Amino acid sequence: ATLVAGAAVAADEYPVLKSGQWEMTATTDRPGAKPQVSTVCLDAALQRDMVDIGSGIRRDFCSKSSLRRAGAQFITDTECKLGNSVARTHAVMTMIGDTAYRTEAETSYDPPLFNDLKRAKTVVEARHVGACRDGLVPGDLVTAGGQKINLRELPKGPPAKGK
Repeated sequence: ATLVAGAAVAADEYPVLKSGQWEMTATTDRPGAKPQVSTVCLDAALQRDMVDIGSGIRRDFCSKSSLRRAGAQFITDTECKLGNSVARTHAVMTMIGDTAYRTEAETSYDPPLFNDLKRAKTVVEARHVGACRDGLVPGDLVTAGGQKINLRELPKGPPAKGK
């Protein structure tokens, strides 16, 4: 991933994706891992909600978080608590207009996550495939395993203490 200087990004400057159905393929460098393909139906309101939820998660679990823009690239660096580990991630999202993007993320875990995962590289390639179809409405996500969930129905924050 290329590290380039850029200006800090405000919430209203996050990349805006074209509304409709998106297909995302995630690959990782973990041995034996197969590409995971999922589908999501997006609209502008859902994208705003996802930005807000992501900001809340970073605020609650991350001691460091930065996002900056350099042309068509959005570069993030985070340091977050994940179980007993600290996850340090550097990610670069490269936009191709509002109809496609590629994100490359490298994460290190200290101590190793699940006792064996010291680092991971993940690539997500996503593209707009048209209007929402197959009965999907904005918020619907069909996972790589075929499970359909609606992102709007997920809890809006961390679980309550003591649960």
